[in-house]
Amino acid sequence: MEGLRLVAKGAEADLLLDPDWNGVKVIVKKRGEKRYRHPELDREIRRTRTIHEAGIIHRSKEAGVPTPVIYQVDPGEATIVMEYVEGQKVREIVEDLEEDERSYLFRLIGLLSGRLHKAGIIHGDLTTSNMIRTADRVFFIDFGLSEVSWETEKRGVDINLMYRMLTSTHYRHTEELFAAFKEGYRDSLGAEADEALSRMEEIARRGRYVERE
Repeated sequence: MEGLRLVAKGAEADLLLDPDWNGVKVIVKKRGEKRYRHPELDREIRRTRTIHEAGIIHRSKEAGVPTPVIYQVDPGEATIVMEYVEGQKVREIVEDLEEDERSYLFRLIGLLSGRLHKAGIIHGDLTTSNMIRTADRVFFIDFGLSEVSWETEKRGVDINLMYRMLTSTHYRHTEELFAAFKEGYRDSLGAEADEALSRMEEIARRGRYVERE
């Protein structure tokens, strides 16, 4: 790991930048040891989660959702070496965009989110912090909490996370952006989209009820 620069530290994994891995700029995602777990159990958890995440990233790409290219997976070391996507996190640019640009961007995000759900992929952390806009595409990143499921409930939870993020981070444009998101989402999923969106509203009501308690 010499020569690598830490760019993000998460609860489960670290992201390290390698500017010259076999001639290309890459991100190395490494799941570190958790000393509170039994060593053998910890090793197996990190190994299986690494394999799972790499598989989900590949499955997402097959579904038509831009994701980083994976160059190497080392389950034993719990690392994934993947493409460094040149661009800006969507979270950091929303406030600087014109209304038309914002609406177009979130319709695209809704379309891509719908493609994930149609392919049975629940992202698990569907926020603008995990989306990178390049010149003409939006890449989805960080599938560490993802799972395979076609359940309406889990789709609703995914969408509710997006809505809650909009209300807290992009609150000046929440309704505008979520309306655009729903348009794109419906374009991908058709009638199934309305089921998921209705469930999202139900989940949001549950959350508000719990907060009042």
